[in-house]
Amino acid sequence: MIRSEFMKFGMRPPGENYANPKTCFFHVLFKAGALAFYILSALFFNSFVIIFVVTVLLAALDFWVVKNVSGRILVGLRWWNEINDLGESVWKFESLDQESLARMNKKDSWLFWWTLYITAVAWIVLGIFSLIRFQADYCLIVGVCLTLSIANIVGFTKCRK
Repeated sequence: MIRSEFMKFGMRPPGENYANPKTCFFHVLFKAGALAFYILSALFFNSFVIIFVVTVLLAALDFWVVKNVSGRILVGLRWWNEINDLGESVWKFESLDQESLARMNKKDSWLFWWTLYITAVAWIVLGIFSLIRFQADYCLIVGVCLTLSIANIVGFTKCRK
């Protein structure tokens, strides 16, 4: 009964909203910021160095926010990589217990995973355009940003398992 009253006025019931709207906003903000700056920067700047520095800085901020903040809050996962005394790379994973993971907000989780993958696909498409236009220097920017995106995808996918 209550659900139908909410729907009548075009509103969602309280349980169907994002549980962490600020975290979702910043999760998307740096991804969109890096992509938008890279795409629109040619309109405003002639300097490859400025475009490289700002785009990579935004992508690095996105990497940090996803890895250390939104991954924990939106999906209850955290990962990092350490080098042990033997010089070997060791992956470390943290996850909430199964009961807590089951209570995570589905919209938050959906936003987290889809934006993670869509961002990587967008960087791949931009890389293809850079190759087609014979702009090898811009492929460097795309390569750095794509590497950061894929590192988060690999880390969180391994962590989820």
